[in-house]
Amino acid sequence: MFGKVVVANRGAVAARVLRALYEMGIKSVAVYSEADYGAPYLDMASETYAIGASPAADSYLNQDTLLAVLKKANADGVHPGYGFLSENAGFAQRVTDAGVCFIGPSPKWIEADVGAEVSDPHGRAIPREPSQPDA
Repeated sequence: MFGKVVVANRGAVAARVLRALYEMGIKSVAVYSEADYGAPYLDMASETYAIGASPAADSYLNQDTLLAVLKKANADGVHPGYGFLSENAGFAQRVTDAGVCFIGPSPKWIEADVGAEVSDPHGRAIPREPSQPDA
């Protein structure tokens, strides 16, 4: 069981995760960019931290800032939601290396999932179905 989890996302995604953490009795940390200051999801968190300017590259995608929040908040878990850094194997690895649980797939599985092919248990390549036709 977790003691405190950082939710590294915003809006409705963050609200759903924060609600689940509350229902499980787990302390939560919400992060926000300048544009999200005062957003309703922030009221659902035990703690909040500003993480930068409005562009996602300066806030929700800023790995160094998010890792600093994990340390400052003394969190033992981070839930990435979806989008932003949820499918970033490098971020998942950095979180793990910091001694914090990345609540999602392991870096190994993230890397495998973003590849062009996956393999079955016998090592045979299985082509992935494209989500959109090639342009």
